[in-house]
Amino acid sequence: MAVEDKWKANLDKVAFMKQFPGLLGNWEALAGKTITAVIALKGKQGAAVLVCTDGTFTIVPPMAPEPYELGEALAAARAILEPAHQAAYVEYDRLVKKDRDALRSARVEKILGAIHNNLEQMPELKDRLKELVKEWK
Repeated sequence: MAVEDKWKANLDKVAFMKQFPGLLGNWEALAGKTITAVIALKGKQGAAVLVCTDGTFTIVPPMAPEPYELGEALAAARAILEPAHQAAYVEYDRLVKKDRDALRSARVEKILGAIHNNLEQMPELKDRLKELVKEWK
């Protein structure tokens, strides 16, 4: 019975914690609130509880976003962030273009390398490429 009582007690505790007054259930509920404290949590490196002036709070994961998340965030919040960070967005745009151009060059190099490496084993490849170039003209 003691094991079952412990299991039930834990379930009750967890259910209460998940309904604790002031716990925000989604990010949208945080909009417009003023954060009064950021308290690091010991249980997970980088996690924290954000406490707002109105007594609401939420738990946030460690701040270690993946590059794709950062890129999406910068794009999604651009209209709001850009007025305060114009120079950073100019530099970001430059780096995005540089990355896109490098990707394009790498693809061209890879395709040309594949063609060059297979010409000897596939003599018909040369004729097919000539036909393809004629179609483009």
